[in-house]
Amino acid sequence: MIKHKIAIVEDDRLIGSLIKINLEKSGCQAVLFPSGEALLRKSAKEFFDLLILDILLPGISGLNLLKKLRSESIDIPVLMLTVRNNIQNKITALNSGADDYLVKPFHMEELLARVQALMRRSFGKRSIPASHVIFLNNYKIDLHTRGCDSNKGRIVLSEKEAKLLSYFVSHAGKILNRADILEEVWGMNVSPTPRTIDNFVLKFRKLFEKNPEKPGYFISVRNEGYRFEK
Repeated sequence: MIKHKIAIVEDDRLIGSLIKINLEKSGCQAVLFPSGEALLRKSAKEFFDLLILDILLPGISGLNLLKKLRSESIDIPVLMLTVRNNIQNKITALNSGADDYLVKPFHMEELLARVQALMRRSFGKRSIPASHVIFLNNYKIDLHTRGCDSNKGRIVLSEKEAKLLSYFVSHAGKILNRADILEEVWGMNVSPTPRTIDNFVLKFRKLFEKNPEKPGYFISVRNEGYRFEK
């Protein structure tokens, strides 16, 4: 059974601790951060499946933290917490990249239900294979934690890299055109270019192929896109 890892950014220690305890009782692993800066110092080292984020924080605000994460293509689901119960604040939060919005005070059962709903949607979109682990060139790649071995040693893939790799694996042997890849992996609300995919594939080849110049896994298909071969 997968134990989802959830980050909580909440400066009210009592509220943060209550959320952490209830998430852990529900089977999740939870890490509590007192500020956005604390999360930023840790996020490069750890992978989280979901972020519960208070809007009013000391230092960097929840909204500015969210905008920073989204600008860096960190697309984990985010549940915003706030005492501000008006439609404009909700719109601002959602437009900044939040996936859901919960007003304080709230019932813990509702928070847990929203967390579960966000996790279901998020993992459905990722299309990660049931095993979560694949092997390329004898390198073990965990698509859940994103940790893997590679030609460059032990690394952690970015969220987008793991999502693209899992998409390739889930469609092994099929020709995937760039437009479909962009829609499925990046979504319709962002505007990457086909060249973005080329750059990701080039990186995959350098990381996992025996000979990046003659790839055996990430195959280019002229005038169409790519085909992944196991």
